[in-house]
Amino acid sequence: MLHLTNHLKFTTDNLRFLSFGFLMALGSNFGQTYFIGVFGPEIRQEFNLTQTSWSAIYMIGTLASALMLPWTGQQIDRISLRRYTVFVVIALVGATTFMALVPSVMLLVVAVFLLRQTGQGLMSHTGSTAMARYFIKNRGKAIAVSSLGFAVGEATLPFLMVVTITVIGWRASYGIAALTTLFIILPTSIWLLKGYHDRYDTQKAYLKKSSQSPDMSISWSRQEVLKDVRFYILLPAASAPSLIVTALFFHHLSLAELKAWDAMWFTGSYWVFAIGSVIAMLAAGPLIDRHTAVRVLPTFLMPLTVALFIVWAFDNAWWSWPYLFLVGVTTGFTHTGLTALWAEIYGTKHLGAIKSLFMSISVFASALGPLAMGILMDIGISIETTCAIFAAYCLVTSWLLVIALREYMFDAS
Repeated sequence: MLHLTNHLKFTTDNLRFLSFGFLMALGSNFGQTYFIGVFGPEIRQEFNLTQTSWSAIYMIGTLASALMLPWTGQQIDRISLRRYTVFVVIALVGATTFMALVPSVMLLVVAVFLLRQTGQGLMSHTGSTAMARYFIKNRGKAIAVSSLGFAVGEATLPFLMVVTITVIGWRASYGIAALTTLFIILPTSIWLLKGYHDRYDTQKAYLKKSSQSPDMSISWSRQEVLKDVRFYILLPAASAPSLIVTALFFHHLSLAELKAWDAMWFTGSYWVFAIGSVIAMLAAGPLIDRHTAVRVLPTFLMPLTVALFIVWAFDNAWWSWPYLFLVGVTTGFTHTGLTALWAEIYGTKHLGAIKSLFMSISVFASALGPLAMGILMDIGISIETTCAIFAAYCLVTSWLLVIALREYMFDAS
């Protein structure tokens, strides 16, 4: 009860800045895989695309975004947060508008690139980097609260988009996303950053005075991170949610068809995924603040592993709920834990550059997953078999994660 009271007090005391992080996470949903995936059947039909060709278009656009992220992401270390935010949100307006008007398959690649770069990439990067940088003692709580924006979008937007697409079509639906970004997200984000400079000055003074801050003795550059062997050992596990969850959500309607689940009912059940994500985020925040992300994170892929087993083993529609819930749990721990992990082991001075490096790798994984699953489906390998392979991958990479973090575990103890 005391922990809940402290959590509520922290949220109330920092509501404005936490709301900024929440809004960035919520706005990022317009470029997330699960959101774009809802539009997949209509896009494939209009442009006469197979599963493989649509997945390939998605992969090319996503890979282009991954190549850009190390440069665009590190700019948050160099310019003011307010200016960076305005640039990112306006770019998202352009991306959603372009998607609503895209006239050809070739330009569809560009549209996917813009959505992935601005939505999935920079919007989420802006919010989580700000939370990790400007909160030290309560970093886990800050990231957890702001990451609720992902869960709210995941719970509401798929069903809303299925209904909206049915009524007005997929292009007009993305047009609504553009208008929402321009007239709601942009002015609100600017307003929420009022007083940001005071927070920046206060945090800077705190870092100078606090000899106990874990960030004071840690200040890795991106070049130094690239020379750290442990970074490469933990990467397969850290990028696993991007690889696997992205592939699943991108092909969820194909999964529903295979299992004979009603598509609208299945997407309408995404609230179960959101509940799992919210519970994990709210639990992970205090756990990370108390025990550090280094100690909390090694088991974060286990719920996803069980979820993959459920898809492999069961066909009844009601099994979709524990499946979605468990995928949500891993996703929630991912949103909260990984950003905190980079700040803990590499410091916050160059956090934007380091985090954008990892994001580019995650985006690459998110491009590979849907394509791989699409190819496997086209050659006759079922989603169930693919999920069994993914489950084995989770087990192996979790073992590698423990190896990579072992030294940090000893330090934390």
